[in-house]
Amino acid sequence: MQVTKVWSDASRDIKLLWWAVFLRMMAYGMTNQILTLFFSEIGVSDEEMGWFMTLTLVGDVFVSYILTWYADSWGRKAVLIYGAVMMLLSGVVFAVSENLYVLLAFAIIGVISPSADEVGPFKSIEESIMAHLTPHNKRPEVYAMHSMLGTLGSAIGSLFCGIIVDLFISLEIFQTKRGSYKAIFGIYACLALIKVIISISLSAESEKDGDFDAEEIIAGSPAQDGSGITEEQDAEVVAEDTPLVVNTLKKKALSKKTVSLMFRLLLVFMTDSLGAGFMTSAWMVYYYKVVFDMSNTALGFLFFSSKYVMAASAIPSAIIARLYGPVRATLLVQIPSAIFSILVPFAESHLSLSITLLMLFFFSMAMDVTPRQIILSNTIPSKDLTKVMGMVNIGKTLSRCVGPVFTGKLANNGYLWVCFIISGGLVILADTFLAILFYDIDEQILSKTNS
Repeated sequence: MQVTKVWSDASRDIKLLWWAVFLRMMAYGMTNQILTLFFSEIGVSDEEMGWFMTLTLVGDVFVSYILTWYADSWGRKAVLIYGAVMMLLSGVVFAVSENLYVLLAFAIIGVISPSADEVGPFKSIEESIMAHLTPHNKRPEVYAMHSMLGTLGSAIGSLFCGIIVDLFISLEIFQTKRGSYKAIFGIYACLALIKVIISISLSAESEKDGDFDAEEIIAGSPAQDGSGITEEQDAEVVAEDTPLVVNTLKKKALSKKTVSLMFRLLLVFMTDSLGAGFMTSAWMVYYYKVVFDMSNTALGFLFFSSKYVMAASAIPSAIIARLYGPVRATLLVQIPSAIFSILVPFAESHLSLSITLLMLFFFSMAMDVTPRQIILSNTIPSKDLTKVMGMVNIGKTLSRCVGPVFTGKLANNGYLWVCFIISGGLVILADTFLAILFYDIDEQILSKTNS
């Protein structure tokens, strides 16, 4: 993937979305470094941290469901603006309050990531906009760039946070650690403000319904006459010069085939996210702080390196997806990633080995992002894409809600390391579901993305 060419070929709106994901993930990367440490500083127990993360994700499920389901009706741009404003408000509240219930309320209705992962309606709507503005044969590179910039932003946020917190403490700019942590939330709010401006700057093209799915791929359904269109789907293909019919179709419920496909996607992605929820980045920061007593700067550099490795892996991920197809590509990188996760706690007495395994985990884990985006955008009709992507991301977040409660309990009893093993095992189970349910779509997708 030639990064400069992909950037120059992208439309203005797609470039704005790339800037938005970079700044958003930079903000998430910063708060990820200090969220558990901030709570510990204000007297919140490990078990309460687990419940906080779970309830935050539950709130995100509810808000994201409403916003993504109605995004096409209310306007994708308007929803992105609203999400950015709520992100801004959350940053302000965390910067000024220490009341756990107030913080929880704004984490639920606002946007605070408890894991440095995507929260809020942003990801599904951005991916939907990019799909509508990008033909099939350009999507692997566009999604890879989106993933790479998001991961790079998170990496820079992690490093910046670690350095700035230690700088605040060493220069005695703030009298306490909690003052330094609150300053980070203030910076988070400033980045959210820039995101508001970017969202406002999107053009009317961001509401466009791209006509790129004349051929739909339905997993488990053989192609007919080489086109991949079933009779039911063919009846739903509408010409560009019939906008009234298109508007009517947009209001229809999801077709039976789309619903069936969505449930299969949910099974795979929710199982994977269930595993990810047991050991989020915030808990990893806590693990390395407790087990190895690393400084804020060292932690920042560690997670900067991990995110940088993830960003670098986004480039070969597009190549692997083109060579093997998205399903095989996912299996090739996810299973080793799960194994590395399982091995991390067995290096508890060797920091260098533990970090090596963690880097290998992050490198291989991130390489499945582009293949998964390709599966979604190439199997779902464009008229249903925003809703289905929203439902899938909501399902993933809902699954992620389960883990933190148990992680908090295990951490409280000195068994945080067990969560690495649980996480890896569930990811392998998700890969098994993927192989069984979507084994037949690689060749069909390859014929479209490589055309």
